[in-house]
Amino acid sequence: MENRCFPSLLLLFYLSFSIVDPASAFLDPALGTTRVVFQTNYGDIEFGFFPNVAPKTVEHIFKLVRLGCYNTNHFFRVDKGFVAQVAAVVGGRSAPLNEEQKLEAEKTVIGEFSEVKHVRGILSMGRYSDPDSASSSFSILLGDAPHLDGKYAIFGKLTRGDEALSRLEELPTRREGIFVMPVERITILSTHYYDTKYKSCELEKEILKRKLSESLLEVERQRLKCFS
Repeated sequence: MENRCFPSLLLLFYLSFSIVDPASAFLDPALGTTRVVFQTNYGDIEFGFFPNVAPKTVEHIFKLVRLGCYNTNHFFRVDKGFVAQVAAVVGGRSAPLNEEQKLEAEKTVIGEFSEVKHVRGILSMGRYSDPDSASSSFSILLGDAPHLDGKYAIFGKLTRGDEALSRLEELPTRREGIFVMPVERITILSTHYYDTKYKSCELEKEILKRKLSESLLEVERQRLKCFS
């Protein structure tokens, strides 16, 4: 089948939402092709989404990223071996939200609970006691947490940046109630996203160019040989 490259990253993101067998998605969820990068003052953290496991959650979080809602936000919680939790963008950012950002940030998503396990690197939504109260706060698991399984919506996992997470785990903390919080602010300086399928297409183009060039050289060699 012909492999076509599309110029729009957004189009590629939605095309990555192809449906697969639900049972296999829970056992070994497939990542979509979109990657999000949080640039923090302790290193970059990159993650991908599980669109077949939690489609509404993925759509909501990705829209928040596209709108720049996580810029100037922070990790308000770092509990070594457990979770590093991103604050809700309403109240968590150092810069004010514009009206469009605020409108999306105040939305909640239904609890898309699954059989995917809470292990290190998994992304899991924060929420209140209401199972449908998740908004923009989420945790990156720093260890296995089976007691969270089936109770919090898993929507993605870390793809790069485990070194940055390890740095966060070594920072001084203080306890406030049930929360273990960093003494100093861990700022998400900026965010961006890209599509791995688009990058793959660029690589394929370069390979094709090289093969065409090699073929032309071979044709020229054969032509010269015939006339020699």
